[in-house]
Amino acid sequence: MSTSEPPFRWRSIALPALAPTLLFSIGEGAIIPIIPIAANNLGATLAIAGLVAGILTIGELFGNIPSGWLIARVGERPAMIGASALSIVGLVICVIAPNPVALGFGVLLVGLATAVFALARHAFMTSFVPIAYRARALSTLGGTFRLGYFIGPFLTAVIINLTGTASSAFWIHIVMCLSAAIMLITLPDPTATFGSVRTVRLAGRTMREGEALVEQESAGLFRTIYNSRNVLTRLGVGAALIGALRASRQVVLPLWAVSIGISEPNTAVIIGIAGAVDFALFYASGQIMDRFGRLWSALPSMIGLGVGHLVLSFTHDLNSNVTWFIGVAMFLSLANGIGSGILMTLGADLADKSNPAPFLGAWRFTGNLGGAGAPLIVAGVTAVASLSVAVATLGVLGLLGAGVIARYLPRFSPRPERGSAGTGA
Repeated sequence: MSTSEPPFRWRSIALPALAPTLLFSIGEGAIIPIIPIAANNLGATLAIAGLVAGILTIGELFGNIPSGWLIARVGERPAMIGASALSIVGLVICVIAPNPVALGFGVLLVGLATAVFALARHAFMTSFVPIAYRARALSTLGGTFRLGYFIGPFLTAVIINLTGTASSAFWIHIVMCLSAAIMLITLPDPTATFGSVRTVRLAGRTMREGEALVEQESAGLFRTIYNSRNVLTRLGVGAALIGALRASRQVVLPLWAVSIGISEPNTAVIIGIAGAVDFALFYASGQIMDRFGRLWSALPSMIGLGVGHLVLSFTHDLNSNVTWFIGVAMFLSLANGIGSGILMTLGADLADKSNPAPFLGAWRFTGNLGGAGAPLIVAGVTAVASLSVAVATLGVLGLLGAGVIARYLPRFSPRPERGSAGTGA
């Protein structure tokens, strides 16, 4: 960056990046606890309801593939506006859905839109935040995302109490997406606020640094996965299992609440409080990684997620099952919060410093692949056995993932030197 540029001001990214992210995240946090409940209300079995909820993560997985190409051609801000519009379309379908199939299609569109929005805001930060501030900006962005997941479920509880219907929670996300889009449309062009930004030439086109980054992450994805198979078939398996255990909470907790008879507003409140625990730990996780090494964050997190799932699986028919549910929900959020940012940090550790983007795209896809697989495991095992067996299966996978991490993380990502910088949240 040119030395003639004015000093970076944190408030300069508040409206163009953090505020729209918070609005979008509040909306997503509002609907996640309610998707399986809405599917169940439309006549879906627990297995089908779990599948419908998991379609959100599946949509994000497949949306990640073309997102980089799209953002590089239309720009970060138009991509976020378009993602908000697509999400509104999907949410309207969810509101009027007459059956679980229609609901699942609406959720798929929301998942695709979420992938585009998330990658576009990452590209925006890369383009407009100087590199000296970028890690802290990305960490703040991650915290903003978790704050939305904390606020959203409480709004859901209020709306359900006022309307008496679970599907009314989808209107929260509609309002938030519309607000985010209006904010992005009415704001001045970012270059008017930030001044000239660094551009690069890629594939015969001139583009901003962030746009080039996400384009490189998406281009040749499967070729990069093959070329990086040595690490992806070892430590990458651990990353996929981290993604799976994290995604499973979004499906398992609402399904479990349905199966033991917790009311819809109370489910939203419990998940919202759990989100507060997760949100409170995102910075502490980075401190642990930087001071003691990545293993001290990743391993306790995976052990905790695995043990939490296993404990929950044995409590379904207990008289105190609601108390156990609340306790395990908080424990799972604690375990997840300890591992906040671990996948991004490991990706940065492992990537080629001269050309990190291709590997980062392959690494993110690996983690998302695990996240998309978890709901399928929940739905499949629930269909042939029970929800308790499905949750126990994920618990076992979590402990296996902890073993993979303990075996390969020290080999591929040794403990950093004291005082080295971490990467984001």
